[in-house]
Amino acid sequence: MDSVRRMGRSRRSIATAAAFVAALAVVAAVHGQDRGELPREPFIPNGVVFRNPNGASQTYSTIGGGIDQTGPFFQSLGTNGRSCSSCHQPSDGMSVSAAGIQHRFVQTDGLDPIFRTVDGSNCNHDIDVSTVAGRSAAYSLLRTRGLIRIAIAVPANADYDVVNVDNPYRCGETDVISMYRRPLPATNLKFLSAVMFDGRESTPATGTTKILYDNYPASLLSDLAHQSISATTGHAQGDGTRPTAAEQQAIVGFETALFTAQAIDKRIGRLDTRRADGGPEALVAQPFFISINSSVHFLVPALEPPGGLMAPADGGFSPTIFNIYEAWAKLPDANPRAAVARGQAIFNSKPVNISGVAGINDDVAAGGLVAGGISSLQGTCGTCHDTPNVGNHSFPTPLNIGTGDPSLSDPSVNLGGLDIGYLPKITVCKKGTDDCKTTTDLGQALIDGQFDHVGKIKGPILRGLSARAPFFHNGSARTLLDAVRFYEKRFGLVLTPQEESDLVAFLSAL
Repeated sequence: MDSVRRMGRSRRSIATAAAFVAALAVVAAVHGQDRGELPREPFIPNGVVFRNPNGASQTYSTIGGGIDQTGPFFQSLGTNGRSCSSCHQPSDGMSVSAAGIQHRFVQTDGLDPIFRTVDGSNCNHDIDVSTVAGRSAAYSLLRTRGLIRIAIAVPANADYDVVNVDNPYRCGETDVISMYRRPLPATNLKFLSAVMFDGRESTPATGTTKILYDNYPASLLSDLAHQSISATTGHAQGDGTRPTAAEQQAIVGFETALFTAQAIDKRIGRLDTRRADGGPEALVAQPFFISINSSVHFLVPALEPPGGLMAPADGGFSPTIFNIYEAWAKLPDANPRAAVARGQAIFNSKPVNISGVAGINDDVAAGGLVAGGISSLQGTCGTCHDTPNVGNHSFPTPLNIGTGDPSLSDPSVNLGGLDIGYLPKITVCKKGTDDCKTTTDLGQALIDGQFDHVGKIKGPILRGLSARAPFFHNGSARTLLDAVRFYEKRFGLVLTPQEESDLVAFLSAL
């Protein structure tokens, strides 16, 4: 694994941490980069920082020396004024934060293009957006949780029936299901094993291509091109004219050249000092292929899915996922850099009892390719976040860990501790049986129609977390500490208060 993670890059000389932190306000003021506000200049050079509650992030482009905001990614290609950048802003790690969205609402009285009833409002009928107060109510989930409403028709071949939808916002149809999700970052896309939370842009069910070892990166590029069409016709309410092939290529080329990470910590300063590899530039050279370090090998070593789905002889699985802050491991305990290094060690090594996870405990994590399950597995954070120094799953492995399960959020059960009472409850039953499930998001099942896939979604890339709160696909964890405590309650992860703090410090520095 050391050879996989070796990053050969020269480190530039840097100023002191205090000077960088002090400079944040100046840089942001010069470039107009307050939270939720797009920079005023048409070009953002590499090296510009974007403030967030834990310090600042950077987005580094491998083409053109920065972010060119004159390309089609930033142009309105539909009819409602939106562009890709409406939901994927450089100031928010190429996603959006709830705080940034609220800032835009206040600045524009809720008229910014992100506030459109097609999917920005809690529901798209029986609402009044003629006044500021009406818009505030209509877009409450977008303002407070950063959620876009995703409406998808139940597949005609579904092996389940939707028997009830309890939607507090009146979008309670049972044939077209409204779900509420965070926009994924349009950066670090080199490391994707599936496009979209439910993988709908990477599956034959939608006419796209499953991303595999043998067809990567061509499959990824074609899926992203298809996604640019879907976003234009859907989110931007296109008039039927698809983005041209040149526009698609420009959007995909722009996106795949971007790398984003936290660059400055509010207590530490720059995260690439003292031989550490924080920040986005190290990601450019980070090796990756589909199934690199995949935990599928670890779960069932004797069973390898057929057809070239896994890389041959890739060295197997190592739970040491991150090593970017290894150089800080021997610093004095009181040094804030040491806390980040301790948090990295916790992520890599703290035992987690994985049980009740659909995708692992009901069938092997290789997307259901191998029958049989593992009732309980002692793993680590890296079991489900196995891509080296990135943290998503390197093989398309949709899982249901319970973030959308109403029963786990019930205070009387206290297994998850997440407040998801603002989400609809959807009850589905497998046809011909009394086997029923209630969830707030049907996940992969709404794409392929399989009851066994209810609630399964992919895990996101973990880099740049500090720029895009709240967390989880439904915005249910307002802070990284909330996310950590979910794992403590849900999986019995035993952490002392100091370990909680250290793990949050590490996640904040990603």
